[in-house]
Amino acid sequence: MLRILTLSAFLLWSCNPKAQDTPKTDELIVEFALPKKLKEVSGIVLSHDKNTIWAIEDQGNKNVVYGLDMQGKLVTDVLVDNAENNDWEDITKDTQGNIYLGDFGNNDNNRQNLAILKLDLKDTTQKTTKAVQTTKFHYEGQTEFPPKKSNWLYDCEAFIEMDGNFYLFTKNRSKGFDGTFLVFQVPNKEGDFEAKLIGKLKLDGKYGDAAITSAAISSTKDKIVLLTHKNIHVLSGFTAGNFNTSKIEKIPLNHNSQKEAVVFLDDNTLLIADEKDKETGGNVYRFSF
Repeated sequence: MLRILTLSAFLLWSCNPKAQDTPKTDELIVEFALPKKLKEVSGIVLSHDKNTIWAIEDQGNKNVVYGLDMQGKLVTDVLVDNAENNDWEDITKDTQGNIYLGDFGNNDNNRQNLAILKLDLKDTTQKTTKAVQTTKFHYEGQTEFPPKKSNWLYDCEAFIEMDGNFYLFTKNRSKGFDGTFLVFQVPNKEGDFEAKLIGKLKLDGKYGDAAITSAAISSTKDKIVLLTHKNIHVLSGFTAGNFNTSKIEKIPLNHNSQKEAVVFLDDNTLLIADEKDKETGGNVYRFSF
C-alpha cells in the first residue's frame, strides 16, 4: 500500500507543471534583467515594505539611488543632493527601515574620507534626498595610506547594520591573496570614529571565490551572508563584539560573474545582482538555500 501511495504521489507531482517549475534549493535563478542604464550596480536593499529595490552604483557614476519595482522596472531615480559618490559600494538598512550608503570603496587602500551616510529616503515619490547623518571613520590598525601591498586589507564593499552598530567586512586586495578579511565595528551615530577591529577571518579559495563584494543580514540576526563572484559564505555563531567565533559555510553558486550586491528577500532566499559586461551579467538573481 505504501508503495502505491508513493507512486501515486510521484505521478501527481510529475503531471503538475507548477511543481516541476519550483526552483531547486542552491540554484541561481534569473529573476529579471536590470535596466540598461544600471551597468555597475554595487549594492541593493529592499524598502521597508518590500515593494521597492533600492540600487546604487560605484565610483564614476552619479550620486543617485535608483528605485526598481519587484519586476525590475525602473520607477525612480533619487538624487542625493548633498553627497558625492566618491565610491559607493554597498547599501543597507536597519530594522526601522532607515537606509544607509557605504561610501567606503578604497581600491588603493589610501582613502582618508571614508563614511557611511544615512538617507532621508522614504518612498518612490521622491526626486531628491539628503544625507541626514554622516558617520566618518578610520580603521584601527591602519597607519599608512597606503600600507605595503602585502597588507592591503582596508578596501570595503560590504556592510550591515545590527543593533545600533555598523559591521564592515573588508575586501582583500593584498599581494599574495589568501582569503583573509577583517571585520570592523562602527557606531551608528553622527561623528568621526575609529572602526574597532573585532574579527580576522579567512575564506577558502582564490580571488573570485573569496574577495567579498557585498553583505546582508537575516531578520533573525543570526546569519550574515558574504557575497563573492562565485559563492556565498554564510556566517553564524558570531557575537556583537567578536566575529572570530564565527562559523563559515561556503555555498557555491556554480556561476561566475561580477556579483556585487546581495539582500535577503526572506530568511532563506537571497536576491543577488551582478554588473553587466559584454556577454554576461546585468541581472538580478534569486537564490534559495
